[in-house]
Amino acid sequence: MKTIMLVCVAGMSTSLLVTKMQKAAQSQNVDADIFAIAENEVDRTLASKNIDVLLLGPQVRYLKSSFDKKYANSDFPIDVINMSDYGMMNGENVLKQALALAK
Repeated sequence: MKTIMLVCVAGMSTSLLVTKMQKAAQSQNVDADIFAIAENEVDRTLASKNIDVLLLGPQVRYLKSSFDKKYANSDFPIDVINMSDYGMMNGENVLKQALALAK
């Protein structure tokens, strides 16, 4: 099972993308726990949950460098969701991105 955490400003705009990613995972028989949270919930969530990959919504891409430093000793990759995939809510492509990172 792969655990994929999406982070955005309030965790709201990403919820539709989560749904589309879950549908893509189901159709590909990928066992994945995919969820979205607000940026201010990251530390609390990581304290209680192990993740395989952290994806940032394009609107919070500015957090990437600080997250890279803050979580440098963690064993999960951090990346920014492709802006066009995010805008088109392309769950299949974002799932593909996450799975490639989570190897």
